[in-house]
Amino acid sequence: MTTTTDHRRRRALRGALAATAVAAALTATVGTAFATGNPAGTGRAEQARSAAAAEQRPGGDRAGARTPGLRAGTAGTVRTPSFSMTAVHKKTSELYLYFPDHQGGFKPQYDVGVTFEGIADSIDVDNDKDGYNDGTWHLGTDGSLTYGYIDDDLDYHSKDVGKGWNIYTTVLSPGDLGGAKEADLIGLDKSGVLWEYLAYPDGSLTSRKRVGGGWDQYTQLAGQGDLTGDGKADIVARDKSGVLWLYKGTGDYKAPFAARTRIGGGWNTYDRLLSVGDLDADGTPDLIARKPDGGLYRYSGTDDAQAPFAKPVQIGHGFQAYNLL
Repeated sequence: MTTTTDHRRRRALRGALAATAVAAALTATVGTAFATGNPAGTGRAEQARSAAAAEQRPGGDRAGARTPGLRAGTAGTVRTPSFSMTAVHKKTSELYLYFPDHQGGFKPQYDVGVTFEGIADSIDVDNDKDGYNDGTWHLGTDGSLTYGYIDDDLDYHSKDVGKGWNIYTTVLSPGDLGGAKEADLIGLDKSGVLWEYLAYPDGSLTSRKRVGGGWDQYTQLAGQGDLTGDGKADIVARDKSGVLWLYKGTGDYKAPFAARTRIGGGWNTYDRLLSVGDLDADGTPDLIARKPDGGLYRYSGTDDAQAPFAKPVQIGHGFQAYNLL
Protein backbone atom coordinates (compact mmCIF):
# COMPACT_ATOMS: atom_id res chain seq x y z
CA MET A 1 0.00 0.00 0.00
CA THR A 2 1.33 3.42 -0.98
CA THR A 3 0.94 6.14 1.66
CA THR A 4 0.49 9.89 1.20
CA THR A 5 4.07 10.37 2.33
CA ASP A 6 5.23 7.92 -0.34
CA HIS A 7 3.34 9.90 -2.99
CA ARG A 8 4.87 13.17 -1.78
CA ARG A 9 8.33 11.61 -1.68
CA ARG A 10 7.93 10.31 -5.23
CA ARG A 11 6.70 13.67 -6.52
CA ALA A 12 9.63 15.42 -4.87
CA LEU A 13 12.03 12.80 -6.24
CA ARG A 14 10.55 13.18 -9.72
CA GLY A 15 11.07 16.95 -9.51
CA ALA A 16 14.63 16.44 -8.28
CA LEU A 17 15.49 14.07 -11.11
CA ALA A 18 13.85 16.33 -13.67
CA ALA A 19 15.92 19.26 -12.38
CA THR A 20 19.06 17.13 -12.55
CA ALA A 21 18.31 16.09 -16.14
CA VAL A 22 17.74 19.70 -17.20
CA ALA A 23 20.93 20.84 -15.45
CA ALA A 24 22.89 18.09 -17.20
CA ALA A 25 21.53 19.15 -20.57
CA LEU A 26 22.47 22.78 -19.94
CA THR A 27 25.96 21.80 -18.79
CA ALA A 28 26.50 19.81 -21.97
CA THR A 29 25.74 22.89 -24.09
CA VAL A 30 28.21 25.17 -22.34
CA GLY A 31 31.23 22.92 -22.47
CA THR A 32 33.31 20.78 -20.17
CA ALA A 33 36.05 21.49 -17.63
CA PHE A 34 38.49 18.70 -16.89
CA ALA A 35 40.72 18.05 -13.90
CA THR A 36 43.90 16.12 -14.52
CA GLY A 37 44.74 14.80 -11.10
CA ASN A 38 42.46 15.65 -8.21
CA PRO A 39 38.76 16.34 -8.90
CA ALA A 40 37.32 18.51 -6.17
CA GLY A 41 34.67 21.16 -5.78
CA THR A 42 35.43 24.85 -5.85
CA GLY A 43 35.92 26.34 -2.41
CA ARG A 44 37.12 23.04 -0.94
CA ALA A 45 40.60 24.23 0.00
CA GLU A 46 39.51 25.78 3.30
CA GLN A 47 37.48 22.71 4.28
CA ALA A 48 40.42 20.45 3.42
CA ARG A 49 42.70 22.59 5.58
CA SER A 50 40.18 22.37 8.44
CA ALA A 51 40.13 18.60 8.11
CA ALA A 52 43.91 18.39 8.17
CA ALA A 53 44.07 20.68 11.19
CA ALA A 54 41.55 18.55 13.04
CA GLU A 55 43.66 15.46 12.45
CA GLN A 56 46.72 17.21 13.84
CA ARG A 57 44.96 18.28 17.06
CA PRO A 58 45.42 15.99 20.06
CA GLY A 59 42.47 13.66 20.01
CA GLY A 60 41.37 15.03 16.63
CA ASP A 61 39.51 12.66 14.35
CA ARG A 62 37.76 12.60 11.05
CA ALA A 63 34.31 13.00 12.54
CA GLY A 64 35.46 16.19 14.25
CA ALA A 65 36.90 17.47 11.00
CA ARG A 66 33.47 17.70 9.41
CA THR A 67 31.65 20.99 9.49
CA PRO A 68 27.90 21.55 9.89
CA GLY A 69 26.16 21.11 6.56
CA LEU A 70 22.97 22.22 4.90
CA ARG A 71 20.95 19.19 5.96
CA ALA A 72 20.62 18.14 9.60
CA GLY A 73 18.58 14.98 10.07
CA THR A 74 17.80 13.22 13.31
CA ALA A 75 19.91 10.10 13.60
CA GLY A 76 17.85 6.96 13.10
CA THR A 77 18.33 3.33 13.91
CA VAL A 78 18.05 1.68 10.48
CA ARG A 79 21.13 -0.40 9.84
CA THR A 80 20.81 -0.76 6.07
CA PRO A 81 18.90 1.60 3.76
CA SER A 82 16.61 0.49 0.94
CA PHE A 83 17.23 2.56 -2.17
CA SER A 84 15.43 2.53 -5.49
CA MET A 85 17.24 1.00 -8.47
CA THR A 86 17.79 3.46 -11.31
CA ALA A 87 17.18 2.12 -14.81
CA VAL A 88 17.95 4.14 -17.94
CA HIS A 89 16.62 2.72 -21.20
CA LYS A 90 19.55 2.06 -23.53
CA LYS A 91 17.76 3.24 -26.68
CA THR A 92 15.53 6.08 -25.48
CA SER A 93 17.39 7.25 -22.32
CA GLU A 94 14.03 7.27 -20.53
CA LEU A 95 14.45 7.15 -16.75
CA TYR A 96 12.67 4.59 -14.57
CA LEU A 97 12.94 3.82 -10.86
CA TYR A 98 12.36 0.45 -9.23
CA PHE A 99 11.41 0.78 -5.56
CA PRO A 100 12.05 -2.19 -3.22
CA ASP A 101 8.94 -4.11 -2.20
CA HIS A 102 10.67 -5.20 1.06
CA GLN A 103 9.96 -8.82 0.20
CA GLY A 104 13.12 -9.40 -1.79
CA GLY A 105 12.23 -7.76 -5.07
CA PHE A 106 10.97 -4.56 -6.66
CA LYS A 107 7.60 -2.92 -7.16
CA PRO A 108 6.47 -2.24 -10.76
CA GLN A 109 8.61 0.34 -12.53
CA TYR A 110 7.99 4.00 -11.83
CA ASP A 111 8.22 6.21 -14.92
CA VAL A 112 9.95 9.42 -13.83
CA GLY A 113 8.90 11.16 -17.05
CA VAL A 114 12.34 12.50 -18.01
CA THR A 115 15.31 11.34 -20.05
CA PHE A 116 18.75 10.92 -18.51
CA GLU A 117 21.18 11.33 -21.42
CA GLY A 118 23.66 13.45 -19.51
CA ILE A 119 23.98 11.28 -16.39
CA ALA A 120 26.60 8.54 -16.11
CA ASP A 121 25.74 7.44 -12.57
CA SER A 122 23.39 8.17 -9.68
CA ILE A 123 24.65 7.45 -6.15
CA ASP A 124 22.19 7.51 -3.24
CA VAL A 125 23.05 7.97 0.44
CA ASP A 126 21.15 7.72 3.73
CA ASN A 127 23.00 9.99 6.14
CA ASP A 128 20.29 10.26 8.80
CA LYS A 129 19.86 6.47 9.02
CA ASP A 130 16.09 6.45 8.54
CA GLY A 131 16.29 3.83 5.80
CA TYR A 132 15.50 6.21 2.93
CA ASN A 133 17.55 8.15 0.42
CA ASP A 134 18.14 11.68 1.69
CA GLY A 135 20.85 12.71 -0.77
CA THR A 136 22.18 11.78 -4.21
CA TRP A 137 25.39 12.45 -6.10
CA HIS A 138 24.86 12.66 -9.86
CA LEU A 139 27.88 11.99 -12.04
CA GLY A 140 27.54 13.65 -15.45
CA THR A 141 28.86 12.22 -18.70
CA ASP A 142 30.89 15.45 -18.97
CA GLY A 143 32.73 14.63 -15.71
CA SER A 144 30.70 16.95 -13.47
CA LEU A 145 29.58 15.89 -10.00
CA THR A 146 26.54 17.44 -8.33
CA TYR A 147 24.84 16.69 -5.03
CA GLY A 148 21.13 17.05 -4.44
CA TYR A 149 18.92 16.42 -1.45
CA ILE A 150 15.30 16.75 -0.38
CA ASP A 151 14.74 18.52 2.93
CA ASP A 152 12.14 17.74 5.59
CA ASP A 153 9.58 19.85 3.68
CA LEU A 154 10.33 17.79 0.54
CA ASP A 155 11.94 20.78 -1.18
CA TYR A 156 14.85 19.97 -3.50
CA HIS A 157 18.31 21.54 -3.16
CA SER A 158 21.35 21.06 -5.40
CA LYS A 159 24.99 22.12 -5.52
CA ASP A 160 27.95 21.66 -7.84
CA VAL A 161 30.65 19.55 -6.18
CA GLY A 162 33.36 19.46 -8.84
CA LYS A 163 34.56 18.66 -12.35
CA GLY A 164 36.88 16.08 -13.90
CA TRP A 165 35.23 12.98 -12.50
CA ASN A 166 35.40 11.23 -15.87
CA ILE A 167 38.93 10.14 -14.95
CA TYR A 168 37.17 7.35 -13.03
CA THR A 169 35.74 4.17 -14.49
CA THR A 170 33.71 3.47 -11.34
CA VAL A 171 32.40 5.75 -8.58
CA LEU A 172 30.31 4.42 -5.70
CA SER A 173 29.42 4.97 -2.06
CA PRO A 174 29.52 1.87 0.16
CA GLY A 175 28.54 4.01 3.16
CA ASP A 176 30.59 5.61 5.91
CA LEU A 177 34.24 4.56 5.75
CA GLY A 178 35.64 5.94 8.97
CA GLY A 179 33.36 6.89 11.83
CA ALA A 180 31.25 9.90 10.91
CA LYS A 181 27.64 9.46 9.86
CA GLU A 182 27.97 10.75 6.29
CA ALA A 183 28.43 8.23 3.49
CA ASP A 184 31.68 8.64 1.56
CA LEU A 185 32.79 8.06 -2.04
CA ILE A 186 35.40 5.85 -3.68
CA GLY A 187 36.58 6.17 -7.26
CA LEU A 188 38.55 3.75 -9.43
CA ASP A 189 40.66 5.56 -12.02
CA LYS A 190 41.68 4.30 -15.45
CA SER A 191 45.15 3.28 -14.26
CA GLY A 192 43.71 0.97 -11.58
CA VAL A 193 44.21 3.19 -8.53
CA LEU A 194 41.38 3.37 -5.99
CA TRP A 195 40.77 6.73 -4.31
CA GLU A 196 38.69 7.76 -1.30
CA TYR A 197 36.75 10.99 -0.71
CA LEU A 198 35.26 11.82 2.68
CA ALA A 199 31.91 13.57 2.53
CA TYR A 200 30.40 16.50 4.40
CA PRO A 201 26.67 16.76 5.20
CA ASP A 202 26.07 19.07 2.24
CA GLY A 203 27.69 16.68 -0.26
CA SER A 204 31.02 18.52 -0.41
CA LEU A 205 34.12 16.32 -0.38
CA THR A 206 37.61 16.41 1.07
CA SER A 207 40.61 16.11 -1.21
CA ARG A 208 41.05 12.55 -2.36
CA LYS A 209 43.22 9.99 -0.55
CA ARG A 210 44.92 7.09 -2.32
CA VAL A 211 43.67 3.68 -1.18
CA GLY A 212 45.90 1.55 -3.40
CA GLY A 213 46.78 0.35 -6.88
CA GLY A 214 46.09 -2.80 -8.87
CA TRP A 215 42.32 -2.45 -8.84
CA ASP A 216 42.15 -2.62 -12.63
CA GLN A 217 42.14 -6.41 -12.22
CA TYR A 218 38.44 -5.99 -11.34
CA THR A 219 35.57 -5.55 -13.78
CA GLN A 220 32.86 -4.76 -11.21
CA LEU A 221 32.79 -3.13 -7.77
CA ALA A 222 29.70 -3.06 -5.57
CA GLY A 223 28.63 -2.49 -1.98
CA GLN A 224 26.10 -0.71 0.17
CA GLY A 225 26.63 -1.16 3.88
CA ASP A 226 27.88 -3.82 6.28
CA LEU A 227 28.04 -7.33 4.78
CA THR A 228 29.75 -9.05 7.71
CA GLY A 229 27.88 -7.87 10.82
CA ASP A 230 30.72 -5.86 12.33
CA GLY A 231 29.18 -2.44 11.73
CA LYS A 232 31.63 -1.36 9.02
CA ALA A 233 30.93 -0.76 5.33
CA ASP A 234 32.31 -3.42 2.97
CA ILE A 235 32.62 -3.83 -0.79
CA VAL A 236 32.91 -6.74 -3.20
CA ALA A 237 34.99 -6.87 -6.38
CA ARG A 238 34.77 -9.24 -9.34
CA ASP A 239 38.02 -10.01 -11.16
CA LYS A 240 38.50 -10.73 -14.85
CA SER A 241 38.37 -14.49 -14.30
CA GLY A 242 34.95 -14.27 -12.62
CA VAL A 243 36.04 -14.65 -8.99
CA LEU A 244 34.25 -12.43 -6.46
CA TRP A 245 36.29 -11.02 -3.58
CA LEU A 246 35.24 -9.42 -0.29
CA TYR A 247 37.01 -6.34 1.04
CA LYS A 248 35.97 -5.88 4.67
CA GLY A 249 35.74 -2.35 5.97
CA THR A 250 38.13 -1.43 8.76
CA GLY A 251 36.42 1.67 10.14
CA ASP A 252 39.70 3.56 9.58
CA TYR A 253 39.45 6.03 6.71
CA LYS A 254 43.25 6.09 6.42
CA ALA A 255 43.15 2.39 5.37
CA PRO A 256 39.45 1.71 4.73
CA PHE A 257 39.65 -1.93 3.57
CA ALA A 258 41.32 -5.07 4.92
CA ALA A 259 43.04 -7.64 2.71
CA ARG A 260 40.64 -9.37 0.37
CA THR A 261 39.06 -12.79 0.93
CA ARG A 262 37.67 -15.05 -1.78
CA ILE A 263 33.89 -15.47 -1.99
CA GLY A 264 33.68 -17.75 -5.00
CA GLY A 265 33.97 -18.18 -8.76
CA GLY A 266 31.61 -18.18 -11.72
CA TRP A 267 30.47 -14.58 -11.39
CA ASN A 268 31.27 -13.84 -15.04
CA THR A 269 27.82 -15.21 -15.81
CA TYR A 270 26.59 -11.72 -14.90
CA ASP A 271 27.15 -8.47 -16.79
CA ARG A 272 26.12 -6.17 -13.94
CA LEU A 273 26.56 -6.28 -10.16
CA LEU A 274 25.16 -3.59 -7.86
CA SER A 275 23.56 -3.02 -4.47
CA VAL A 276 20.65 -0.83 -3.46
CA GLY A 277 20.86 -1.89 0.18
CA ASP A 278 18.34 -4.15 1.90
CA LEU A 279 15.82 -5.73 -0.49
CA ASP A 280 14.38 -8.48 1.72
CA ALA A 281 13.83 -6.45 4.92
CA ASP A 282 16.18 -8.47 7.12
CA GLY A 283 18.53 -5.58 7.91
CA THR A 284 21.48 -6.80 5.82
CA PRO A 285 22.58 -5.44 2.43
CA ASP A 286 21.92 -7.63 -0.59
CA LEU A 287 23.61 -7.92 -3.98
CA ILE A 288 21.78 -7.63 -7.31
CA ALA A 289 23.16 -9.45 -10.34
CA ARG A 290 21.96 -9.28 -13.95
CA LYS A 291 22.59 -11.83 -16.70
CA PRO A 292 23.07 -10.75 -20.33
CA ASP A 293 19.62 -12.16 -21.17
CA GLY A 294 18.06 -9.67 -18.72
CA GLY A 295 17.43 -12.03 -15.81
CA LEU A 296 17.74 -10.23 -12.49
CA TYR A 297 18.82 -12.07 -9.33
CA ARG A 298 19.06 -11.27 -5.63
CA TYR A 299 21.86 -12.55 -3.42
CA SER A 300 20.63 -11.99 0.14
CA GLY A 301 23.22 -10.92 2.68
CA THR A 302 24.02 -13.38 5.47
CA ASP A 303 26.19 -11.36 7.92
CA ASP A 304 28.80 -14.12 7.55
CA ALA A 305 32.24 -12.97 6.39
CA GLN A 306 33.06 -16.49 5.19
CA ALA A 307 29.93 -16.76 3.04
CA PRO A 308 28.40 -13.27 2.79
CA PHE A 309 25.62 -14.20 0.33
CA ALA A 310 22.88 -16.82 0.20
CA LYS A 311 22.00 -18.66 -3.00
CA PRO A 312 20.60 -16.51 -5.83
CA VAL A 313 16.89 -15.98 -6.29
CA GLN A 314 15.51 -14.66 -9.58
CA ILE A 315 13.50 -11.47 -9.05
CA GLY A 316 12.93 -10.19 -12.58
CA HIS A 317 13.50 -10.48 -16.31
CA GLY A 318 13.82 -8.16 -19.30
CA PHE A 319 16.39 -5.90 -17.65
CA GLN A 320 18.83 -6.16 -20.57
CA ALA A 321 17.03 -3.10 -22.01
CA TYR A 322 18.46 -0.85 -19.29
CA ASN A 323 21.65 0.59 -17.95
CA LEU A 324 21.27 -0.14 -14.25
CA LEU A 325 22.79 2.49 -11.96
